[in-house]
Amino acid sequence: MRLKAESFYNLFMLDENDFRKRADTALESLKQSLITAEESADLEVEDQSGALHISFDDGSRFVISPNAPVRQIWISALATSFKLDWSEANQAFVLQKTGEELKPLMSRLINQQLGEEAVTLA
Repeated sequence: MRLKAESFYNLFMLDENDFRKRADTALESLKQSLITAEESADLEVEDQSGALHISFDDGSRFVISPNAPVRQIWISALATSFKLDWSEANQAFVLQKTGEELKPLMSRLINQQLGEEAVTLA
């Protein structure tokens, strides 16, 4: 298994307790933003054992969950897996491929699913 430099940093520099605290904080903040977004978009958010499930009217579902062994937040959405690493510089979980932080990435994915610019997560 080959790890990117940032993943390597997460695995060996963030201990599991630090990861869990940061992931819990990030996911709770995301959940609150998603609950607010439910008012203006056709989606429903549920917290199921620490994983967030976003359901859409067409039956599609996104799942956002912490993955402690590799110190990442994983998003399953649009038939793709997105793996976000902790960025010390950003003080946020970031998708290394695009540089997007968790909430902007989720806004983009939800809007892509809905086919309109209906959600901006703050």
